[in-house]
Amino acid sequence: MTLIKSISGIRGTIGGSVGDALTPIDVVKFAAAYGTWAMKNSSSKTIVVGRDARISGEMIEGLVVNTLLALGCNVVNAGLSTTPTIEMAVRYEQAAGGIVLTASHNPKQWNALKLLNENGEFINAENGAEVLHIAQTDAFTFADVDSLGKYTTNNDFIQRHINDILALPLVDVAAIKARNFEVVIDCVNSTGGIALPMLLHDLGVKTVHELHCTPTGHFAHNPEPLPENLHEIAAEVPKKNADLGIVVDPDVDRLCFVCENGTMFGEEYTLVAIADYVLGANGGGNTVSNLSSTRVLKTVTERHGGTYTASAVGEVNVVNAMRATQAIIGGEGNGGVIYPTLHAGRDALLGIALFLTHLAKTKKTCLELRQSYPNAVISKNKIELSPSIDVDALLEKVKKEFAHLPINAVDGVRIDFEEGWVHLRKSNTEPIIRIYAEAETESQANTLAQKIMSHLK
Repeated sequence: MTLIKSISGIRGTIGGSVGDALTPIDVVKFAAAYGTWAMKNSSSKTIVVGRDARISGEMIEGLVVNTLLALGCNVVNAGLSTTPTIEMAVRYEQAAGGIVLTASHNPKQWNALKLLNENGEFINAENGAEVLHIAQTDAFTFADVDSLGKYTTNNDFIQRHINDILALPLVDVAAIKARNFEVVIDCVNSTGGIALPMLLHDLGVKTVHELHCTPTGHFAHNPEPLPENLHEIAAEVPKKNADLGIVVDPDVDRLCFVCENGTMFGEEYTLVAIADYVLGANGGGNTVSNLSSTRVLKTVTERHGGTYTASAVGEVNVVNAMRATQAIIGGEGNGGVIYPTLHAGRDALLGIALFLTHLAKTKKTCLELRQSYPNAVISKNKIELSPSIDVDALLEKVKKEFAHLPINAVDGVRIDFEEGWVHLRKSNTEPIIRIYAEAETESQANTLAQKIMSHLK
C-alpha cells in the first residue's frame, strides 16, 4: 500500500492501513486541511470538486464533498469531468480553489486529491507544505450546524471549457472542417469519453470512431498513454483508414497522437508540434518544458527566434518558469500542453484543437508532420524503490561519478553526453526512480539509460 504527499497532490492506493494508503481517514484529514487552507487564503468559501471515472471516485467524492461542507465550505460538484475543466471552473466560479479526484495515468487501484489554488492552478510547494502541516497537526475546526456549507452541482463546465477553446484566435474551426478529418479516439473508459466527442463535434471533425469511451473506470488497458499500451488504436487507425488517432489519460491532461499508418506520433512531439504552430502564428516567443522532455522543443523554439528554458519536473514548476521567462507555450514531454492564453494548466482538449488546426493549415498528413521535425527518441525506464533506499545519497554518487560531464541538478540529476542526455529523479507520484534518456536512435537512448541504471543498481 502506498501514500505519497507531493506537489502533485495526495496520491495513494485504495485500501490498507491509515497513513500507509489513501484510506477514508486520510481522505477526510487532507480534505479538511486543504479546505481550511483555502478559506484562510481567499475571500471566497467556494470549492469546486470534480473527478475522473475511476472505480473509487464516487466513494472518494462523497468523503471529500461532505468534509468540505462540514468545514463550512460551499461546494460546487462538477461530477465526472477533466482536470483542465476543473481548473477553468475554479475561475468561472471565482472559487477559493478546487480539488480534482484523479490519479492521472496510474492504474485503477490508485486515486488522488489534486489541489488547486484560487487561480485554478496547482498549489505550490510552500502552500502544499502548509496544507500538510495543517493535516499533521489536526489544525482544522468544523462548522456548527447553522454554518454548514451549501452544496450545488454543475454539469455545464465541460461545454463552457470547450466554448472558450473554440473562441481562441489560434483555433481555426473552418480550417478543421474543410479537412474532413476522420479520427479514432481512445479515452480508456474515463472522462475523456465524455469530453472528446463533444469537442470534436464542435470542431467540425467529420467522423469519430470511439474506443473505450464509456466512463466506467474499468480501464481497458494500462491508462498511461505509452506506445506499449496502445496496440489496439495503432491497429484501428489504419483499419478505419482514419487520418489520425487521439489518446488521452483518465483525467485528460495528457495527450498523444497516432499517425495514419498506425505509428506513434510520439507524446514528446505533441508539445513540439503545437509549439511550432503557436510560435509560427505568434511570430516567435519563448518556451518551457521540464528537464525530462525532448530537446527538439529547444530546436523548434530557436528556429522561430525564441529562447527555450528547462524547468524542474512538475506542472507547477513549468508554470513558474513560463511566468519568469514570459513563455507563450510550454508543457511536459508526457503530452502535457500549457497555453497560458487560455489557462496555466496542462490541457489535452486545448491541445487537440491546436494540433488539428496546425495539421489542417499545413495540409500535411499526421506522418508527414511528424517527419518534418528532427528525430529523437526517449527511452523511459524506472526502478522500484524500497523504503531503505537513500535516493538523495544515490543521486549524489551519480553526480560525482559523472562530474566531468555537464550536469543539471535543478531536479534530480540530468547528465548531458555528446550523443544525448540522461535524467534521473525520484517520482512525485510513484515510489520509483525515473530514468529518461534521449538520443537520435532508440538503441543509443537505451544504451545511455542502461549505462546509468547499471550504476544505480
